[in-house]
Amino acid sequence: MTATAVRLTARPELLALLGRTPLVRITADLPGPHPGFWAKLEGLAAGGMKARAAVSMLLGARRRGELRPGAPVVESTSGTLGLGLAFAGQALGHPVVLVGDRELEPSMRQLLCAHGVRLELVDRPAPEGGWQAARLARLRELLAVLPDAYWPDQYNNPDNTVGYAALAAELTDQLDHLDVLVCSVGTGGHSAGIIGPLRRRWPALRLIGVDATGSTIFGQPARPRLMRGLGSSIHPRNVAYGAFDEVHWVGPAEAVDSCRRLARGSFVSGGWSTGAVALVSAWAARVHPGAVVATVFPDGPHRYLGTVYDDDFTAAHGLDPSAAATRPVEIPHPRAAEAAGWVRCSRVTDPLRAPISPHPSEENL
Repeated sequence: MTATAVRLTARPELLALLGRTPLVRITADLPGPHPGFWAKLEGLAAGGMKARAAVSMLLGARRRGELRPGAPVVESTSGTLGLGLAFAGQALGHPVVLVGDRELEPSMRQLLCAHGVRLELVDRPAPEGGWQAARLARLRELLAVLPDAYWPDQYNNPDNTVGYAALAAELTDQLDHLDVLVCSVGTGGHSAGIIGPLRRRWPALRLIGVDATGSTIFGQPARPRLMRGLGSSIHPRNVAYGAFDEVHWVGPAEAVDSCRRLARGSFVSGGWSTGAVALVSAWAARVHPGAVVATVFPDGPHRYLGTVYDDDFTAAHGLDPSAAATRPVEIPHPRAAEAAGWVRCSRVTDPLRAPISPHPSEENL
């Protein structure tokens, strides 16, 4: 990789493709019958859900003078934000350099490169912090050699959350009422960005976070994770811990089973995050009779044809969808037991700070 980047011509007309995604009613068995829930199909927008955050972060940096016209953008990604940055870079005229890792699917590597991204891959996880820490170490090396390069820092950048204001506005336009919102949590951006506006419209709205087993975001020990797109080996500061009423950890077998049931029964489906939030949304619809439940499907299934939907892949990783949990195991606090499979906790705390009191609506559990 050289220390220079090619200057791009901005294509601001692309910004008209941002957002405005449909909302669909999901009634497929997950894994059994449920009353149904609403899903926002972010995978149908150009650049996917995280294009909203990517555009917001670059525009914010330009307003502050942190990102010069035509300067390169450098970021760490497991794929989804990378696609959003590829979109934002073309729209706003910035070359994009992404640091991924060897677990990044070949199809996503090809797609990112097809969109003009310069892709760097790290080949081993860091002893502490795993793949994310290894990617961030390489990112800092690149910042030192790329003139005027800007790092959005998706994990801690407030403009990440700001970018989802339009998503919240779309949901309020598309729904007459909302009782329960289910969000996957990775950087914490979209859950933090939409819960404030939605609670101003519906003050009693419950927020359920969905994390991956092996993720440290909500206080569990960090372990190697098969699932990508949700969960983290570090503690992103965009996570709005105090806004959550409860958290569920979902394992890869449960996510695979859920994704495949969605594909067979509702046609629309996606990857790890989509499977996980669909499972928890169906559960929420069952345990809160009469409640209006909604969630966000971050992307579609195409990236995952060689993983989630591949029998050879699931067999090689010991995933048996038929043995997936059908209900969550409940624990009293995040450190009570290490989550394996599907686990639920109604006490949410920030692992890096003193425990936060539960949200007042927790008393309705």
